Amino acid sequence: MEIRSYQPADETAVIALWETCGLTRPWNDPRKDIARKLTAQPELFLVGVERNKVIATAMVGFDGHRGWVYYVAVDPDYQRLSYGKQLMREAEQLLIERGCPKINLLVRSSNAQVIQFYKELGYTPDDVVSLGRRLIADE
Repeated sequence: MEIRSYQPADETAVIALWETCGLTRPWNDPRKDIARKLTAQPELFLVGVERNKVIATAMVGFDGHRGWVYYVAVDPDYQRLSYGKQLMREAEQLLIERGCPKINLLVRSSNAQVIQFYKELGYTPDDVVSLGRRLIADE
């Protein structure tokens, strides 16, 4: 798998992948999420490609204090081939290069399979409560 930065021509394939992997939600318009990411550190929006097909994504960011990873997805036909691990290691390396001391990510508590995947990569649960407030509605 080749990992590169997102390109505008990837949009349809990326959204289809997110839908296939169950990452989209009615309150988050994926096109708006992509457009927002392209305004801040667009080079950290990673796409994994094999034979010109988008098979993986990771939306990475660094706020100067912590690194964050969102929209980590691997096409189900390509899972269990270490592509998710490869993508996360690339995200980690890009954050290390920026001086980022710690990476965080959010996983729905009901997603035991994905939680186990991250534990196998050395991630541990933080004893925190995630709070959020929508500032701009995606309608």
